[in-house]
Amino acid sequence: MGRTGVLLLNVGTPDAPRPREVRRYLRAFLGDRRVLDLPALPRLLLLETAILPFRPRQAAEAYHKVWTEEGSPLLVHGRAFARALGEALGPEHVVRLAMRYGNPGIAEALADLRAAGCDRLVLFPLFPQYAAATTGTAVAAVFEALAAGWDVPPISVVPPFFDDPGTLAAMAAVGKPVLEELRPEHVLFSFHGLPERQIVRSDPTGAHCLRSPDCCDRPVPLCYRAQAVATARGLAAALSLPEGRWSLAFQSRLGRTPWIQPYTDVRVRELAASGVKRLAVFSPAFVADCLETLEEIGLRARDDFLAHGGEAFQLVPSLNAHPAWVGAAGDLVRRAC
Repeated sequence: MGRTGVLLLNVGTPDAPRPREVRRYLRAFLGDRRVLDLPALPRLLLLETAILPFRPRQAAEAYHKVWTEEGSPLLVHGRAFARALGEALGPEHVVRLAMRYGNPGIAEALADLRAAGCDRLVLFPLFPQYAAATTGTAVAAVFEALAAGWDVPPISVVPPFFDDPGTLAAMAAVGKPVLEELRPEHVLFSFHGLPERQIVRSDPTGAHCLRSPDCCDRPVPLCYRAQAVATARGLAAALSLPEGRWSLAFQSRLGRTPWIQPYTDVRVRELAASGVKRLAVFSPAFVADCLETLEEIGLRARDDFLAHGGEAFQLVPSLNAHPAWVGAAGDLVRRAC
């Protein structure tokens, strides 16, 4: 007894790159009211009539392109990171990985931590920037699972680490060798997008976010876009990138409603059309390589850039289990304790 359980939380992944498994994953993921933030009935109708009949096959083909012999890249990297972090923290900590949707599940991971004699819990949402659709729903799901039991242990939560110096230094350590080899004319920081309505919904004033071009310079506490801007600026400084040689954009939009801009696919084509021949892309919203980095950026964005006049394109790997990230993550856990 007396050990601290560290629960790493990520979004999730299908169990296999096949339509059936992808459909099951998407039903859980997009059925979450914090992800697809519509009233229950419209959300169900949209899922069952417009998304699930078509998207699982398309997504399964994309997953198949990046699937490894060990399984989903997100799960493979997540397990490697959990092992490395456990070794770094030592025997007084027990580290487990859980997915908000899919396997390994939150209930299973909590049971493992209880069986290992953990009487304190640190939740570590693996999302540098806060969003209700990622950090918010993952933390809420853990509290719901704990509430179903009798005893609830003392709990700490690692806060958003979008501007954590150790994390930015780790991202820079991963990226510098790539930039030295490629010598890009431009560096793009591509973050996962969100619908504009979710950004506005997180604004307690209702009168600040997205109301002016410089709103992110005076951020509200839990503004995802402002935190993404801060990460991009901090990482550009850590890499000594001059103004005009870097920009940020947002990827992975879904549906017809407005999402936060600029859009990554549009920005990639603009950069190629403007004469940029060598482009490097970071994905600082992801700590582990996954479908959104390897397929959406590493394959589709690359093809788009080359098709519009670019000559060299390189996706910078995510943090994965890089030693600098393991060290920074250990510091985040210790501070949360």
